[in-house]
Amino acid sequence: MKFLIDMPASPELVPWLQEKGHEAIHAKDVNLATATDSTIMAQAVDEERIVITADLDFGTLLARSGNDTPGVILFRGGNYSEAEMQDLVARVLQTVKPDVLKHSIAVVDKRRIRITRLPLKKP
Repeated sequence: MKFLIDMPASPELVPWLQEKGHEAIHAKDVNLATATDSTIMAQAVDEERIVITADLDFGTLLARSGNDTPGVILFRGGNYSEAEMQDLVARVLQTVKPDVLKHSIAVVDKRRIRITRLPLKKP
């Protein structure tokens, strides 16, 4: 799978995902460090990448857009160490089928994963 790691998530997810056979880039490495969430989302759609973030705005943007992509892995419930982020992403990848993840928001915290299929209803 292909991932775009947003600024709130650890850049260390990039080599970790690559070791697992995935393609991953971090926003800061592709000149998106100060980009708007809409710009990040557009690039993720164009490149068919799943966004990994802790930014709650992605859910709102997806609801307003009515789109069924990009998929998002959204960290909730506090600050996470690099190891904790890796563990949470590993849980998502083990639990959620790739075709589902590409068209869903996976909200993860230390206790659970909640999957919401896209498109979302507009607020």
